[in-house]
Amino acid sequence: MGNADARVRGLAARAGGWSARHRWAAVGIWVLFVVLAMGLGSAAGRVDVGDRDQLKGETSTAARIIEEAGIEEPAGETVLVQARDGGLTATDREFRSAVAAVVTAVERTGEVTDVTSPYESGTVSKDGRSALVQFDVRGDSDTAGDRVEPVLKAVEEVQEEHESLRIEEIGGASMMKTFDDAFGDDFKKAEYSAVPVALGILLIAFGALVAALLPVALAITAIMATMGLMGLVSHLQPMSETANSVMLLVGLAVGVDYCLFYLRREREERAAGRDAQTALRVAAATSGRAIVVSGVTVCVAMAGMLFTGLAEFEAMGLASLMVVAVAMVGSVTVLPALLSLLGERVEKGRLPFLRRRRTRGGSDSRFWSAVLKGVLAKPVLSVVVATGALLAVAAPAVGMKTQNLTLDQEFGDSLPIVQTYNRVNEAFPGGSEPAEVVVKADDINAPEVKAALADFRERAISSGASRGPVEIRLHDQQNVAFVYVPLVGGSDQDAAAASLEKLRDEVRPATLGEVDGVEAPVTGQVAGSKDFNDQVVGSVVPVFAFVVVFAFLVMLLSFRSLTVAVTSIVLNLLSVGAAYGILVAVFQHGWGASLVGAEGVGAIITWLPLFLFVILFGLSTDYHVFVVSRIREARLRGRTTRDAVRHGVVTTAGVVTSAAVIMVAVFAIFGTLSMQSMKQMGVGLAAAVLIDATVIRGVLLPAVMTLLGERNWYLPKWLHRMPDLTHDESPEAVAPSKAREDEGERVPV
Repeated sequence: MGNADARVRGLAARAGGWSARHRWAAVGIWVLFVVLAMGLGSAAGRVDVGDRDQLKGETSTAARIIEEAGIEEPAGETVLVQARDGGLTATDREFRSAVAAVVTAVERTGEVTDVTSPYESGTVSKDGRSALVQFDVRGDSDTAGDRVEPVLKAVEEVQEEHESLRIEEIGGASMMKTFDDAFGDDFKKAEYSAVPVALGILLIAFGALVAALLPVALAITAIMATMGLMGLVSHLQPMSETANSVMLLVGLAVGVDYCLFYLRREREERAAGRDAQTALRVAAATSGRAIVVSGVTVCVAMAGMLFTGLAEFEAMGLASLMVVAVAMVGSVTVLPALLSLLGERVEKGRLPFLRRRRTRGGSDSRFWSAVLKGVLAKPVLSVVVATGALLAVAAPAVGMKTQNLTLDQEFGDSLPIVQTYNRVNEAFPGGSEPAEVVVKADDINAPEVKAALADFRERAISSGASRGPVEIRLHDQQNVAFVYVPLVGGSDQDAAAASLEKLRDEVRPATLGEVDGVEAPVTGQVAGSKDFNDQVVGSVVPVFAFVVVFAFLVMLLSFRSLTVAVTSIVLNLLSVGAAYGILVAVFQHGWGASLVGAEGVGAIITWLPLFLFVILFGLSTDYHVFVVSRIREARLRGRTTRDAVRHGVVTTAGVVTSAAVIMVAVFAIFGTLSMQSMKQMGVGLAAAVLIDATVIRGVLLPAVMTLLGERNWYLPKWLHRMPDLTHDESPEAVAPSKAREDEGERVPV
């Protein structure tokens, strides 16, 4: 077990060996790759997901009609004029004076067009206490938030002159500005603080500045390269800002993890007395192999998002897949070169207040040694208790309800505009988010089309789907009409969805559907939410099946064990189930929500369960592959299965704990944001990683593997013809088997 040279096989071992021998070339190639990727990506520019690509079905059809017609829909704004008490009504002089003042004030700004008085459009509430002044902001709707400030100030000035009335503005542009002002820097702070947090934890883990900087440097360069690649790939698959944020999260997590695994193993081998060259060779053949297996499995999991049919998910999946692949390649190529260049200097910048941890032959954790002693002594009890606890935590997930969160669910009462949103919906149900029917005809002014539009307006109200007013806007040159229908139900998503269904399935077929050559897809916020939810629910089975089946195959090929492949899938599913249970308990039912600064909003945001499944299934594989690889390695050296399990778990406990703490800390940062959807994502990811690194890997995995004994390495004879991807094990010669009689036959290499 000295420094004797030994032949090792396998992609990771060969890559690490070449990089260590050609270290400057390896570093140069990596730097060139990062610079080229960024340069080419910047030159190519990035194509983002468009409205017509966001969803399938009617929402996409409506976006296509609008785009082909060349119609630029402006950002619509509404000013609510409402009596503060029951004294005034819309017919009173003071009320009329306030409405006229609003119309005049917004027109004077020069930033608006098509200003409509409520006395012209009929937007006066049934009780007469509320009225809506409506107008559009000039220019591109995507940048309307940058130009709405003068309009908001003009409305505020009118409010100051009419204290007996409530005069408030709401709409696409004003909401955009409010959110940018309130939360625009929120995400940037969260993203920027993730790197210092990870660096701080690594400093504690390694106790040396240089060693702590390596994982962060690898993760950052991998993220930079991927950002460039995203620009190139976006011309085939459009990207998005959300994909950017997810890529940064995943890239930081796996980039730091992979480097941590590699660096810890190299330091451990050197602490055991091996020279620098041999220590690097061992790290390449063992941790390097685990990184490759883990990276491939994570990439497979991320690829599951490509099967959703949703452009946003496809962008997130492809961006995540790329950053994992880049981080994996960097970990097994440039990292060995840097370690070879640094040598003992990797210990530079040691913090004086942290004791230099030197162990002979490993880095056993006292805490996990104590835990493992109890687990291995009573494996049956450990399995029963741990599984029972996880199933209990997962139980609330059975009643999971998903929906796109409304404005008040997303932000609570933290913003004044949310209160305005609620007031508008109370006075004009559905008025703040009406359904939009995009009508395309050969001749929009044909008598039968006009009659159908009028009939549609009448039936929308008589059917109970809307209380009106139903507004129709004609675009004669494009032969397109927009019909705006306030849905009964307002901010109540379930009630509004029922009104939408009535509009789509009853009103439209009986009116516009009777005219040949007319297309009339129904879109809008409620329709988009329903279509998105239906698309996500419909993609759950294929995505879950793809991820589980291919992850199973990767694990089977990598470990050549049917048992290891099955147990890895089952344990990962338990981890994901527990995360779902926590999400539902906290955010749907509100149990302990105040502890994380959240609220029980009655639902989980639609995209999160599928997103969490894919991300967590991939990230859970990191720990599983790393721990099981170490167990298998110990077993191949001749240890009994029980001893191999103890050795594998205890010696990896330090690095797994450090990696988990970093992930939990980074994800928890997103749990501190004000948006409930971001809180749900942050808490869900942090809780799942914590459970996975403790209960799953520290208790359930060792207990199950101990009970299975030699059956852990079972592979049916008919599978022996599979490709052998297990060759790059430890370069040490395998010691003669000293297995106990009850452990069965020696495992062949």
